[in-house]
Amino acid sequence: MSAPVCPKCNSSEATKSGVIDGRQRFKCKQCGYHYTVAKVGKEINSYYVIKALQLYIEGVSYREIERLLGVSHVSVMNWVKKYGVKAPRQTDYHPTYKILNQKELAEFFQNPANVQGAGLVVTELGDKYMMIRWERFKQG
Repeated sequence: MSAPVCPKCNSSEATKSGVIDGRQRFKCKQCGYHYTVAKVGKEINSYYVIKALQLYIEGVSYREIERLLGVSHVSVMNWVKKYGVKAPRQTDYHPTYKILNQKELAEFFQNPANVQGAGLVVTELGDKYMMIRWERFKQG
């Protein structure tokens, strides 16, 4: 295995210089810069990135997205920053959601009372469906 190119001076002459977090560390012979090889195989499928950003825009919290999709809430925060997503903040409405299978979703929509009086969005979530509903905060 040859050493990867130095990111600072583009030299391909380097020596191994230990291991950090399971990744090989190198020291460039030309400029003395220490660097590691880029990680491979750890990238998250774009499906989950898009779903996480959609849920964030719908008002679902970072931790709740973590529980729903099984991705780190820190990753979700990083994606929000990376893509410049801004969630509109509504004080009069708050989202509630349910995870339903196809049969439960069909039964829900058969009752007209379930779809009146609130905004409603349904999105695919793996083999299930997530229904997000906005309801007014009760004014006390």
